[in-house]
Amino acid sequence: MIVVCVDAATFRRTMPKLKTRRSAAKRFKKSGSGKFMRRKAYKNHLLEHKGRDRKRRLSQKNVVSEQDADNVQAMLPYS
Repeated sequence: MIVVCVDAATFRRTMPKLKTRRSAAKRFKKSGSGKFMRRKAYKNHLLEHKGRDRKRRLSQKNVVSEQDADNVQAMLPYS
């Protein structure tokens, strides 16, 4: 007869961990106040005809809209 002694903690049921969507983690960061920040669009290519002020403004981060913030929070459960 073989007796196996197993710790009681291994039998304890816990909720499964949530996975972070890695694509969202690369695109969104949380600010100090808890809001999600994102990049602005139109700064990837065709930059010759855009003015320097416009390009500088596009380089800054922007706050994710309130309508989209819940979706971003769901994709980044531990942020």
